[in-house]
Amino acid sequence: MAFVSSGYDPKKPMENRITDIGPRHFEEFYPPVIKKNKGKWLYHEILEPGVMVHVAESGDEVYTVRCGGARLMSVEHIREICEIADKHCDGHLRFTTRNNIEFMVDSKAKVEPLKQDLLSRKQAGGCYKFPVGGTGAGVTNIVHTQGWIHCHTPATDASGPVKATMDVLFEDFTNMRLPAHVRVSLACCLNMCGAVHCSDIAILGYHRKPPMLDHEYLDKMCEIPLAIASCPTAAIKPAKVELPDGTKVNSVAVNDPRCMFCGNCYTMCPAMPLADDVGDGIVIMAGGKVSNRISAPKFSKVVVAFFPNEAPRWPQTTDCIKKMIETYAADARKYERLGEWAERIGWERFFEKCELPFTHHLIDDFRDPAYYTWRQTTQFKF
Repeated sequence: MAFVSSGYDPKKPMENRITDIGPRHFEEFYPPVIKKNKGKWLYHEILEPGVMVHVAESGDEVYTVRCGGARLMSVEHIREICEIADKHCDGHLRFTTRNNIEFMVDSKAKVEPLKQDLLSRKQAGGCYKFPVGGTGAGVTNIVHTQGWIHCHTPATDASGPVKATMDVLFEDFTNMRLPAHVRVSLACCLNMCGAVHCSDIAILGYHRKPPMLDHEYLDKMCEIPLAIASCPTAAIKPAKVELPDGTKVNSVAVNDPRCMFCGNCYTMCPAMPLADDVGDGIVIMAGGKVSNRISAPKFSKVVVAFFPNEAPRWPQTTDCIKKMIETYAADARKYERLGEWAERIGWERFFEKCELPFTHHLIDDFRDPAYYTWRQTTQFKF
């Protein structure tokens, strides 16, 4: 009733809305030409890498220039983005789900000045701040998670491997030479706030050791029942532990064979750290997609069981991804996604062509849903 007494009308919830809770209504941020033609677009075309046009029933056109953005941005960088939008686009811009920035203008004459302005802005080291590309049959920006900079459970960094990978794939961001578009993603642990389950190529941070137990502080820092309940495989149980000085304390014990190294326990209990410089590293996955075109959506599949963390450039990881992209570009048919190409030639041939070692550890034996998405027997056909 407090809302009603303050003038809130449940039948018109947005009327006279004054609050700082939640986002503003998205329609406030539409460019006028998009607001005018919403739901009335006829078609769109990619004019060149990074440049698109959408044409409406009314004949109005919207030209979009897409450039690569960063997953983690400084205030100064955001202000520069806004300055570009104010200069060329009446202040309007949008971010894509893969961290690209799209500047939209209503006239073809405004496209080239905008594009040249973006390409003229470079970092002190000489690289582009706003590289134009990421459309069509190429590699778009990598969507990734937090990594070492901003998370407590990662097995690898996010920004570091992504920067190193995009450096070797940069030409395929700025052109469209591939058979179809390629989506690359990174999640820095199995909890996966990224999209590695359904990307053409995915980089996954992976822990290989169970959590360490700091018995002296565990009962002081953690709610033991919460730590036990957080484990998805029931690998943690309460235990009495005797410290070196003879003191007995309440703690936990971990059943190592049951541990799946997810880090949930560390989230609940800081005295159960999981990070390890030897046990942590990267798994490469491939063949996933969300699209329904040509074939049904597919889950990514493990193709490299482990690479060590090799900061700052992750050479083994980037070399592997570059080899997969080049092999796919040379061998796949037009419009064929990476997973569709692998299924057509056979996954055994995929490993052979990409020069990846194949072991029995890569055979999926889970009944559901992987039962339907991978080999159902170990009888390989070459």
